[in-house]
Amino acid sequence: MTDLMKIFGKPSPLQVAAIELAEAELELLKAESGVEYASSLVTYNSLRVKRLKAFVTKQTREVAA
Repeated sequence: MTDLMKIFGKPSPLQVAAIELAEAELELLKAESGVEYASSLVTYNSLRVKRLKAFVTKQTREVAA
């Protein structure tokens, strides 16, 4: 009967806290992944803008010459 109480009984505050901690750690990992992704997008687009500005400047000078 004690095993059934462990399975179907009300969880202890420690068990609840352990479950919440695991969930919080998972959410933190997801958020950190999102930050890494966003940072990569910023780097990618910054380099893209730099490259395109250089191209436009070069083409503009060639047309004006």
